Amino acid sequence: MSIREFAERGADLELVGIQKRFPGFTAIEELDLTIPAGSFFALLGPSGCGKTTTLRLVAGLEEPTQGRILIGGTDVTSTKAHQRPVNTVFQSYALFPHMSILENVGFGLKRRRIADAEARAHEALRLVELDHLAQRRPAQLSGGQQQRVALARAIVNRPALLLLDEPLGALDLKLRRQMQLELKSIQEEVGLTFLHVTHDQEEAMTMADTVAVMNKGAIEQMGAPEELYELPRTAFVANFLGQSNLFTGTVVGTTDTAITVDVQGTPVIVPTARAARHQGEVTIGVRPEKVALHREAPAASSERNLIGPGRVIDVSFSGVSTQYLVAVPGLGTLTVFAQNIGFGPVAAEGAEAWISWEVEHGFGLEDEPGETTRFPADTDTRSIAAQRRDALVAELEEH
Repeated sequence: MSIREFAERGADLELVGIQKRFPGFTAIEELDLTIPAGSFFALLGPSGCGKTTTLRLVAGLEEPTQGRILIGGTDVTSTKAHQRPVNTVFQSYALFPHMSILENVGFGLKRRRIADAEARAHEALRLVELDHLAQRRPAQLSGGQQQRVALARAIVNRPALLLLDEPLGALDLKLRRQMQLELKSIQEEVGLTFLHVTHDQEEAMTMADTVAVMNKGAIEQMGAPEELYELPRTAFVANFLGQSNLFTGTVVGTTDTAITVDVQGTPVIVPTARAARHQGEVTIGVRPEKVALHREAPAASSERNLIGPGRVIDVSFSGVSTQYLVAVPGLGTLTVFAQNIGFGPVAAEGAEAWISWEVEHGFGLEDEPGETTRFPADTDTRSIAAQRRDALVAELEEH
């Protein structure tokens, strides 16, 4: 049996007008989302943004307040969880400690009385490169190996859609990065549709073909990882997906190729194609690694933006780079990431410094400066159980 034949072809997932309200708060305001068959899709966002609720809705563990869920073109909104062509891999491995690895992987198949359950279980273990440990118990495996067993157990059922709920959160940093690459490789080999829910930006960008950044029950921006990082459309995306230096100012000049923004008396140029708004008050930005730090004021250039002088207020060495915080009067504190290609810091704490960057590296946001959020911050998702308990108690008291 070839790897490609091992799993059925992944199905597309479509969410239409999904809304989910819990007692006291809205988890998802209104969500429309299409995930193509066979893709690796990441839903990225902070705690309480609605991403785990979305995954539970797809899995059938929650019912939407309104809207429809379609898998492979079939409406499964009212379908029970066990009847959906979906499997979920959670952060906790949930392996049976008294069973061998092979028995764990084949457990679901045997319950469904699949004839070649053991052969399929061996095939799934070969896929995650653990068939040589088939007779061991979970306690005899490392955390990373247990996670791969949990993945094999999910894949062996040949789901049209595989849901990953923070699956690597319990692993240490080095192992987590290794598993990121392995997960992506497995997804490409078996051709399933993966929906990965995570708050880890690096994890999402490493594995996913498409990333949707979620905030307060709605998707802020969706696209390829490179697109979201290089051209964030909102301040939330710019600061959640990495770090950004953001400035607010008024557009004082416009050409066919660029706009000039007055930032506290300093002109900053942004390419028109990289700016969402071209007039009035706007928010613009640049990534810290695109910025250069100078001990002396460099010569003015039409191809570079220049800000300063400022004062270095913090120097943090992180191995591959050094982070500098530069306080500039009227502009606040700016961040610079400098690659460590020499020995020792470029500037010491307390030193005077200027910062500059190429015009083509700037970006302009869609946000209106001072724009408020869509609706009040959600309660943490851990409160869902408590809210349900309170609702149940109130219902019992009525009777």
